[in-house]
Amino acid sequence: MKLFKNHLIKITLVCLLLLANLIAAQPSWAGSKLSDDPDYVEVTKLLESALQDKQTQGSTPELEQAIANLKFQKYILENSEESVGICRNETNKTLLVYGQKPKKSSSTYDNQLYLLPSGAETDDEWDCQGVYISEKAATEGQEATPAQAFKIVHGTRLVATTNPETGETEFNLPPLKLIQPGDKDNWFIPENLQAALDAGLTTAIIDD
Repeated sequence: MKLFKNHLIKITLVCLLLLANLIAAQPSWAGSKLSDDPDYVEVTKLLESALQDKQTQGSTPELEQAIANLKFQKYILENSEESVGICRNETNKTLLVYGQKPKKSSSTYDNQLYLLPSGAETDDEWDCQGVYISEKAATEGQEATPAQAFKIVHGTRLVATTNPETGETEFNLPPLKLIQPGDKDNWFIPENLQAALDAGLTTAIIDD
């Protein structure tokens, strides 16, 4: 009986040691997973560059905001349980969102535009990568802006709404960055909304 108890104690100690090793190893697993994540790699590089600019060129309100946004993106990636981005449309109009292109697609772009109806949310197994923002004509005191893409990282739960006073589309979270036509990011950014619709878009996979 005494021998049995000694063996039981040894087995318990071994199990506790293994459990402690597993707990201690979790951060390294997480770190390894993040280091292979393209979104995390990009966020880290952009944040390092912004911090370097602050050190060499000095601080500005715009730079401080950019650093805060990037730190927030990094926090999302490090702490979110979601492996995809989720976009919800509360604008009372159809939104154009970016997602993975079909396997048989002949497109040379890295992703594809999809329609997201008002009141709809993308499925939690479908990665919403961002939102298309159409061009804006020049107004009094404001220059014209070209069409661009509002890029988000996976783990983001983005909600788009309409400002009741200006009619502008607003988001509950900042983007990782705004992609302009001609940037190194290989995203399909049509010149205007009509050109995007003429591309024959299909509806994104929606959460039921």
